[in-house]
Amino acid sequence: MQEQQAPTAPLAGMRVLDFSIMLAGPYCARLLADVGAEVIKIEPPEGDDMRLRTPLRDGHSAYFGQLNAGKRSLALDLKSAEAIKLVHQLVAETDILVENFRPGVMDRLGLGYEALRAINPRLIYCSISGYGQSGPAAERAAYAMIVHAESGFDRSLMRYAGDRDRPAAGAIFVADVLGGIFGYSAIQTALVHRARTGVGQRIDVALMDCMLNLLVYELQEAQFPISAPRAAYGPVRALDGDVLIAPITPRNFAALCEVTGQSELANDARFKTVPGRGANWTAMMQVIEKWTERHTVRKCMEALDQAGVPRAEYRDPGAALTDPHLLQRGAFTKVADGAGEFMGVNAPWKMSGASTSMQRDIPAIGAHRDEVLSGVLGLSSEAISRLAEAGAFGGGRTS
Repeated sequence: MQEQQAPTAPLAGMRVLDFSIMLAGPYCARLLADVGAEVIKIEPPEGDDMRLRTPLRDGHSAYFGQLNAGKRSLALDLKSAEAIKLVHQLVAETDILVENFRPGVMDRLGLGYEALRAINPRLIYCSISGYGQSGPAAERAAYAMIVHAESGFDRSLMRYAGDRDRPAAGAIFVADVLGGIFGYSAIQTALVHRARTGVGQRIDVALMDCMLNLLVYELQEAQFPISAPRAAYGPVRALDGDVLIAPITPRNFAALCEVTGQSELANDARFKTVPGRGANWTAMMQVIEKWTERHTVRKCMEALDQAGVPRAEYRDPGAALTDPHLLQRGAFTKVADGAGEFMGVNAPWKMSGASTSMQRDIPAIGAHRDEVLSGVLGLSSEAISRLAEAGAFGGGRTS
């Protein structure tokens, strides 16, 4: 039997400078830390604003922790010429840079791609912004909910809901998570390209483009309108809650007819074919609800599972934290900051030969200043003290 090797850290030895704040960029950089990269978070002396976002425990943000575990923190005042010189020195020893400022900000600081490429031609420079680095809308301020609205995502959800004439409010920032994942994947491709060519490159990730990639069907439908309504998967009522049932294939539908025993479902001409069921999905669900509303959610789940019908119970997010399947798969990892431990959510992939779990420690502001500057740049404690006196690290809080 071949001996199984211990998991490795695929990006061990890679150094990342993370200039990003908020969500998309920090998530991208945290994924790099998950697979072994040394990620140095460059944040202002007062810290990333996300450190103040709820939920807070003893002044420490679990929201921030989820996005920044495994990084090292170096707090710099980027208005200081000495701080910019330090960054230039660090860039010479860096593989990847991640930033999500509005286009033009890094250039004005002297940290734009062209300036840093001159220092390190192997640098992979990933910029994540709302509308990209070029085009008429490039310099517009944009958060996730802005591009949700303008991409058509919100109005698509409204249309599928069926009972709304205006888009619903929301606070799940899909575009930011997509931006982080697409940025991470593009960086991996750029690393392969660099291994073959010896040179780095600029990566331009736009949250708007991320959302357009999510609208796989809707953008085609916009070009080639469909007269028949599309199936919209939603809840049917049970005695004590809601369930979702998705009889998509002929086999699923036949099993559903059998388990519910509904002759009106099995014999209705509207539901005889896959296209017919799609066009009459709402009517079909109304029939199915006559069965589900007579049973508890648990009884519905058991019966549908036994019949092999795809189904789900509508749950609150906290239910995932105790789900036996997710716990067995290792979906969560314990991480820790100054307020103690909590559960972090791992990246949504596993690798047979690599460790991909979140790292445990969440950095305090500037906690790794001396370690980074001495270890990476070889600066003495006296040199670091002189930089502090010159204002390179600002005068704000340090923990």
